[in-house]
Amino acid sequence: MSDDRVETHAMFGLRTTSRKLKLPDLSDALPGRVEAMPVPSEHFVKKTPLTPPFPEGFEQVFFGMGCFWGAEQVFWQVPGVYTTAVGYSGGVTPNPTYQEVCSGQTGHNEAVLVVFDPSLVSFDRLLLTFWENHDPTQGMQQGNDVGTQYRSGVYYQTSTQQQAAKASREMYQRGLSDAGFDQISTEIQLAEEFYYAEEYHQQYLAKNPGGYCGLGGTGVSCG
Repeated sequence: MSDDRVETHAMFGLRTTSRKLKLPDLSDALPGRVEAMPVPSEHFVKKTPLTPPFPEGFEQVFFGMGCFWGAEQVFWQVPGVYTTAVGYSGGVTPNPTYQEVCSGQTGHNEAVLVVFDPSLVSFDRLLLTFWENHDPTQGMQQGNDVGTQYRSGVYYQTSTQQQAAKASREMYQRGLSDAGFDQISTEIQLAEEFYYAEEYHQQYLAKNPGGYCGLGGTGVSCG
């Protein structure tokens, strides 16, 4: 785990209370800021742009599945994925910092932006990667990472994506139930604003191969 993450965990570890496990009311959310977070112009691994515009005909989706470092790495390795980035979505605070998201007072999830070429990789293939690489039954946590920013989520951009996500959730629930797991807690919502995370978070595990990764699946196949 990096020094930055250790510091943050130490700073906010004592605040792992009911507040961090409940999404904030709008009146309690941090105000944020107008300025967007500066990010690199290109992906550290794929050398593709991190920010729009993206090629015509490509699609986007945001996934939340725990710590976004490991989640991003999983998706940039999928053939047909054009680019990935990590950021914050699903909450109310504009342009939050990592520390603000960890406070539990933004409502945001740690999310991965996935831009893909649908002629090379199907959305169903991305959903399979999503379901099989985390435990979607844990509520506001993934493993030892606890808080609202670690919840499971699919943030779709089209009705076709919405239908596919819901159908795959039902199918995966049957497999999980047969294996003795609880109900899926994954939220499936229309994508709202994606706020890019700080530069050092982008493609973190490619820059820091020995870095912390808490990602882990259930061992139940989604196929």
